[in-house]
Amino acid sequence: MFKSFFPNPKPFFLSAAVYALAAVLFWFFVWKGFGVAIGWGLQPGEQAMIGVSVFWSKPFLWFYLYYIIVTAIFATVWWFIHPHKYFLWSVLGSALIIFTTYYQVEVSVAINAWYGPFYDLIQASAAKSRPTPMSEYLEQLWIFMTIACMAVVIGTLTRFFVSHYNFRWRQAMNDFYIEHWQRLRGVEGASQRVQDDTMRFTSTLEGLGVSFIDAIMTLIAFLPVLHALESNITDLPIIGAIPYPLVTAAILWSLFGTGLMAAIGIKLPGLEFRNQRVEATYRKELVYGEDDPNRAQPPTVAELFQQVRKNYFTLYFHYVYFNIGRILYLQTDNIFPIIVLLPTLVAQKITLGPMTQIQNSFDQVRSSFQFLINSWPTIISLISIYKRLRAFEATLEGKDLGAIEHEAVTEATG
Repeated sequence: MFKSFFPNPKPFFLSAAVYALAAVLFWFFVWKGFGVAIGWGLQPGEQAMIGVSVFWSKPFLWFYLYYIIVTAIFATVWWFIHPHKYFLWSVLGSALIIFTTYYQVEVSVAINAWYGPFYDLIQASAAKSRPTPMSEYLEQLWIFMTIACMAVVIGTLTRFFVSHYNFRWRQAMNDFYIEHWQRLRGVEGASQRVQDDTMRFTSTLEGLGVSFIDAIMTLIAFLPVLHALESNITDLPIIGAIPYPLVTAAILWSLFGTGLMAAIGIKLPGLEFRNQRVEATYRKELVYGEDDPNRAQPPTVAELFQQVRKNYFTLYFHYVYFNIGRILYLQTDNIFPIIVLLPTLVAQKITLGPMTQIQNSFDQVRSSFQFLINSWPTIISLISIYKRLRAFEATLEGKDLGAIEHEAVTEATG
């Protein structure tokens, strides 16, 4: 799954994680401050630009330069350590996806900054506290449209590149499995694992990977924004006054939800895996029946379909309480920022613009911490696909296929 596309996967991913952490720390504690010192960063007390021009401002250009340098160093070292056929796609392609993910997070930050003056303009108009001419509204809407157009261009180009990235990864896996096909062809559902599971694995893992990176970068970008907006927030409902109230509330609420989903969804990955196994066994018997009149006889097919039915009904049952917990949490999550801001709203300590900024920043931070909650059904599916491919590869390594493989075969055959 990985060594066909990435150079020496285990040390590669470990070194990438350590290097990324070191690069982030070096940026915040050294490089960013150096940029400020030479006039390429925000000076103390200076406000960031509002509008699309922020993306080619000096602070952003300074970051682009830094990202190019750290990426070039990492890629060069690994090129000499372990050259690979798909090196450009796996290493530099991954770096590009990470960068465009960061860029789209910064688009969200830019729009959040725009919320402040725009919604204060609406409040001034509603309260009739000052003149609000049409030209001022049009100016604010034009600022939003330029940022949105930037997001559309970057998002479209990113999706185009990611589509090719996914297919190159699938191609690498396909070539690897076909090279060893004579040893793998006897594994149950071998054709499905090569044709279907590789496609689903690459697209699902890429989607989850991008979502995870987006969550991390959103935290890095929005936690300081949320903290800066806490100046008028002194009390939380029930708890009262605490340090860093918004950040603390977002983290605790998200951790609660993540723990809840993990606890009530613990059985689902194994059931999804068995579901693919019994479906594959049923389909394989039908395929044999196309060419051999002695195969796919009604009693055999009925027994195999009964296993399919049994597994689906078990899966449906476990999804009932999982969906009740997940949907109830997510519905409560929609009003949670308002609940947190209730004491501040009652005390009339905040205007509409900052409130909108706080609510959006709070949502961004919360959704980042809730990565597992939002992605749990996809993670369940990915785990089941991974188990199928991992058992597939165990044949090449001469390892036992695993207890769940034997259990599924026993269930499917009666």
